[in-house]
Amino acid sequence: MAARDSDYVKKAHGGYFNVFLAAFGDEQGERWDSFMVVDGEFPDKNDLHCYDGFVVSGSPCDAYGNDEWILQLCLLLQTLHSLKKKVLGICFGHQVLCRALGGRVGKATTGWDIGLRRVRIRSSFLEDLSRMSPPSLSIIECHQDEVYEVPSEAKVIAFSDKTGVEIFAIGDHILGIQGHPEYTKDIVCSIIDRLLDDCCIEVMKFH
Repeated sequence: MAARDSDYVKKAHGGYFNVFLAAFGDEQGERWDSFMVVDGEFPDKNDLHCYDGFVVSGSPCDAYGNDEWILQLCLLLQTLHSLKKKVLGICFGHQVLCRALGGRVGKATTGWDIGLRRVRIRSSFLEDLSRMSPPSLSIIECHQDEVYEVPSEAKVIAFSDKTGVEIFAIGDHILGIQGHPEYTKDIVCSIIDRLLDDCCIEVMKFH
């Protein structure tokens, strides 16, 4: 996990770990481990072969930052890529995956994106999918950073009016998603309320 649990998520869902399990855990007997990378907790390199895949969560931190844990996470992602381990990056995870593998990230040129966003699948990618695949989908967004440029070997799968790289992939093992497929309506509403409260506090300080 690249973010600590908010008070709301702890109370309503028992923590973000449970949110991810509810969204992506679908097999009985499946075992998920959580590593608080934001606190410097990482899987042992000797144990990487024990895992079928990895998920990198969102975070309030900048994926282009040089905090020690972010740099260590970049090294881990490079190792997982070399091992062809399946990795899903969400929001911050999407951005730090891009950075680690040679792309560029930074502040979003159009500012914050919060709420439900229509994401369009590129036509070139749709040709490889079933005719039943939708040309677009709606996803919850909550970010103020974005991917500027994907790694050279990556393919951009989806974009939106707000963000040029909503989804990218490398081979069949790396997938980055700018939005939050794991979020529920109540989670994003609690985040918006918290951001509004923080904004009010800053305005009061300024005056």
